[in-house]
Order: sequence, then structure tokens, then C-alpha cells
Amino acid sequence: MDQQHHGKTALSIELAKQINGEIVSADSMQIYKDMDIGSAKPTKEEMGDIKHYMIDFVAPDERYSVADYKKEASKAIEEILEKGKTPIVVGGTGLYVDSLIYGIEYQDIKFDEEYRNKLEQIAEKEGLENLYNRAKEIDEEATKNISKNDKKRIIRILEIYKATGKTKTEQEIASRKNEVPYDYRVFALNMDREILYDIINRRVDIMVEQGLIEEVKNICKKYKKYPTAMQGLGYKEIKEYLEGILTKEAAIEKIKLETRRYAKRQLTWFRKNKQTIWLDASGDRQNNINIILEGIN
Repeated sequence: MDQQHHGKTALSIELAKQINGEIVSADSMQIYKDMDIGSAKPTKEEMGDIKHYMIDFVAPDERYSVADYKKEASKAIEEILEKGKTPIVVGGTGLYVDSLIYGIEYQDIKFDEEYRNKLEQIAEKEGLENLYNRAKEIDEEATKNISKNDKKRIIRILEIYKATGKTKTEQEIASRKNEVPYDYRVFALNMDREILYDIINRRVDIMVEQGLIEEVKNICKKYKKYPTAMQGLGYKEIKEYLEGILTKEAAIEKIKLETRRYAKRQLTWFRKNKQTIWLDASGDRQNNINIILEGIN
């Protein structure tokens, strides 16, 4: 598998072979069934005989929260440890990673459907920016990690505040005091920004060649309710193209731009974690594995 398919996919599978590990995905798009191309899910061939958990098991129209992820991924980690193997958590959804390593308890907040609908209506009528600015006033820290277009997470910040009277950030700080039962290490891949952006642009073109547009059409046909998962990067833009809001070219450009921004935010996220050990994504794979081995021994 070349560098172009996810440095982290290839690296994690090779690492798993060398350290008798199994892989727990921490990717909020790869959890969904039928969303293979746009989420760059590893194929059966790529996985080889390495068992993967937390991939391909939620219907795109189901709600799936960070609390759900934490519960099920923790179970997967326990299962791997019981086999005497090493769990390798792979993926760039910072919230998912944090939920595992900081012991954050996202208590099951009872949501107010009426309030959510009201927020949805404001987004429709007055524009999302309005909600984003409200969220920013309430909890500036939380808005730093999300895009101005991420309706789902913007609404989430407002809902948490309404339901608990505490900001999302306050809740996370309070619950970070919980000790985590694992001895873990965090590794992140980095590369020259120009090269990274080139790879992102190429990968988006490849997704389109592989049939991303067909994939989105099929999901919209198969799941009658508007799938939450369609808010995801790469899917939202193609849906806008299918609805005639964007031209095909504009949709593809928008995916590239939003993915570059997302990558930038991911790097910021992992830089905040002072214990992150950085690897060079464009460097030699075995060399990176050796650095990981030194880090865990």
C-alpha cells in the first residue's frame, strides 16, 4: 500500500503485525456502514488478518454519540488485552481519542427535541453563522476545535449548555480528573504542509474516481430519514452538488478546502497534547515503527 492511502492505515497494520496487536478505529466516519469511499475505510485486503474494531457497524441514519463510542471502544480495548494482545487506537477524531485517554465522562444528557428543532430552524432561517457566534459567546474554547460549518457540533455546544448550565469545556475539565486505567502512548504523523495538501487534493480526486458520488446517491436512496452521517466531510458537499446547490467542480474544490482545514485542526489538536510523540509521515515506515517501539518499551 503506497503512501497515498493513508500513511496511518499502512503504518498501523504493519505495527500490529510486529507487536501482536489489534486495531481499534477512532474515526467518526468509519463507524458507518455503506460509507466506504468518502471515509477512506481500509479494505479487507489492506487489513490482512489484523482484526479491526469500531469500523462499519452503525447505520448512517442512527445517532451515535461520543459516550457510545467511549463505551464500545473501551470494551474492545479490554477484549484485546484479555487476549494478551496490544490495542492500537488509530484515527484522527480528536474527541474520540480524548474520550479514551482522558476518562472524560459525557454523561447521557437528556436532550430537548424542541430546543434542537428550534436551533435547526434558526440555522435554516438566519444562517449557521448566527448559531456559531452564540456558541462562541458561550464557550469560545470549544468552538476553536470545530469548523464554522459543523452544524452538528455547533448545536451540540448550545444543547449541552442549555441542558446542564455548564459549558462543554467546563464539563470536560471536570471529568478529566478521572484516572485512565491504561498505560498509553500517543503518536501522531506529521509532514510538510505543502506535501500534505497535495496528498489531500489527490486523495479527494481518487475518491471521486472511485465512485464517491454514486456512494452518496445510494445512501440517500437507502436511508429515507436524512442521515446524520451526511453532515460528514466529503458527503455534505456531494449532497449539495446532487441538490443543485453546487456544481460538481465547486463541490470537489470545497471538499479539498474543508479537508485541508480539518487536517490543520487535527494537527493543532494533537499538538495541544504535550505527550504526543511526532513521526514523519513521509519518512520510512519501518523507521517510524522503531520509534514507536522505543516509545512503548
